[in-house]
Amino acid sequence: MHLLLYVHVLLCCLSMAHPFCPSQCTCVFHGRTDGAGSRSVLCNDPDMSDVPVNVPVDTVKLRIEKTVVRRIPTEAFYYLAELRYLWITYNSISSVDSAGFYNLKVLHELRLDGNMISMFPWESLKETPMLRTLDLHNNRLTNVPNEAIQYLFNITYLDLSSNKLATLPSDLMDIWPPFNGAPITTNDSKVVLGIQDNPWFCDCKISKLIEISKMTNTPVVLMDLFLTCSGPENLAGVPFQRAELENCVKPTVMTSATKITSPLGSNVLLRCDTTGYPTPNLYWAKTDGSPVNNTVQESPGDGIRWSIMSLHGILYKDSGNYSCKAKNDAGSAEATISLMIAGGMTTIPPLKPTTGTGQTSQGTTSTPLTDISSMPVTTTVLPRTSTTLSSAPKTPKTTPSNGLQRGSLKPSKSQQGGNGRKLAADEKSKKTDVSKSVKDLKIVEETADTAVLLWTADGVPNESPLTVVYSPYDEDDSKMTVETNAGSGKMLLEGLSSGMRYSVCLIAKGSTAGKDPCTDFYTLDNVEDGGQNQLFMIISAIACALILPLIALLIYKILALYCKGRSTALDEEELEKESYVKFETISMKQRTLNSHPTELWARRPTHDSERMLLCSRSSIDSQMTFKSDNSCRSEYLC
Repeated sequence: MHLLLYVHVLLCCLSMAHPFCPSQCTCVFHGRTDGAGSRSVLCNDPDMSDVPVNVPVDTVKLRIEKTVVRRIPTEAFYYLAELRYLWITYNSISSVDSAGFYNLKVLHELRLDGNMISMFPWESLKETPMLRTLDLHNNRLTNVPNEAIQYLFNITYLDLSSNKLATLPSDLMDIWPPFNGAPITTNDSKVVLGIQDNPWFCDCKISKLIEISKMTNTPVVLMDLFLTCSGPENLAGVPFQRAELENCVKPTVMTSATKITSPLGSNVLLRCDTTGYPTPNLYWAKTDGSPVNNTVQESPGDGIRWSIMSLHGILYKDSGNYSCKAKNDAGSAEATISLMIAGGMTTIPPLKPTTGTGQTSQGTTSTPLTDISSMPVTTTVLPRTSTTLSSAPKTPKTTPSNGLQRGSLKPSKSQQGGNGRKLAADEKSKKTDVSKSVKDLKIVEETADTAVLLWTADGVPNESPLTVVYSPYDEDDSKMTVETNAGSGKMLLEGLSSGMRYSVCLIAKGSTAGKDPCTDFYTLDNVEDGGQNQLFMIISAIACALILPLIALLIYKILALYCKGRSTALDEEELEKESYVKFETISMKQRTLNSHPTELWARRPTHDSERMLLCSRSSIDSQMTFKSDNSCRSEYLC
């Protein structure tokens, strides 16, 4: 009897410990023969307006579908530590809190399709490191920010279809091959991407997406290959596979050298140039991941940019590979420069015997790096077409003599301590005398873009290093340098501009600043331009010699015709005023009876018609006179 009572109490306790299921949900436990299993919960009550908070804690799959839930609050599922599948589909969700998915460490699948989300909190995905499927299909998203990319690296299924997206960040495609730099292989895991049914504006920002749509072998699989452009106007309705973008060019990177060897403690300038459209940005990095500072960049025009990285007083840790990367919306490019430190560390024996350093296995002596880094030598690595650098400080650098470097002299430690200052002074004196021994600096054989520099070096070893520094006059910020030695005595200066004044100085390593020999010179004007101007002047003179006589003859003819016409007009006026003719009427009467004959004065006719008219008028007058006088028939004379 007592045994039955114990069994009954145990069954009651087990029934009370059974997980409670929300009233508006359905809970199903999928058990297995080994006693293990999983629990799934379905909540699809049309009257549900809030996310349920009393879901069993061992739930693995939670589905909230076709309800009127409008928001996902903070830490809505924090107690569901075993949740792997969360489907909140076809509800009225319009707001998701940035901490809405807190503590979902093992969540594998998140589906939020069929809602009204216009802004998704992408930072909320940092609480879901195991997430692989993200479905935001059929929402109201208008953009995907660049900040979202860092949370999508592990996503293998991303559905952004049927939204209002016009563009995507150009860096989004860089997380997958081939844009992430990894080669495409047959073993690559596939990434499913749904982006159809969006009003895409086809420009350079989605050029990588358009490029993927044209690829046949790529790990990124598009759900719908028949994507079309909605803008700009000239590409509206054009499929991605046939879209040709304008003003979209991948960058290219150029460097002046791929390997550089420079002395320890010198200053090094590394430069790279890039072209592309839109204008790319340049980034410097060291392959070992160490930070890179002291970089500048400038864009002199659209589609062009250059950058310079400066290393001051280089140490052994500065050696390695430096990467210059150019990037724009169309893609990226990269070039690498390898920097190596030349020779071993050498120094002057220390002043105090107690701080002296021993010899190395190669017979050279070492020194603290701080002593060398304060005495730099400039090594410039720039493109030959535009070699420009800031003037480096001309501080003296002292090195031991060849005999000390070879280790032929092996003084004891006490000798090193007693003679250290004397050796240092001797070496400094020798280096200072180099610049004083270089003289007769002059320029010969100037042309439009070159000049020859000559000098003489008395009492200086031929292998003594010299640096030729030249620049346009009073433009110290654009100096050009060439390394040579004292024994050459001659240097060709190239890359000059025609008709300009230049300053050139010959600097010895370790010389005192401001005491280096310098001279000024002028380059010649461009001969081709002068020849063209001379030819133009000759042709102009010939043309003037031919045209001026013709113009003078034409003016003479015009004046002659004018004078002749004027003279003719004056003659006619004089004839009209002074030339008249006297007409006399002759009748049959005796002249004695007609003692006062009628006289008519008229202007002398000039044409036959005028003569006929005058004669007829005279005859009429004569007839009238005859009738009045009862005379016989008259005769007329015109």
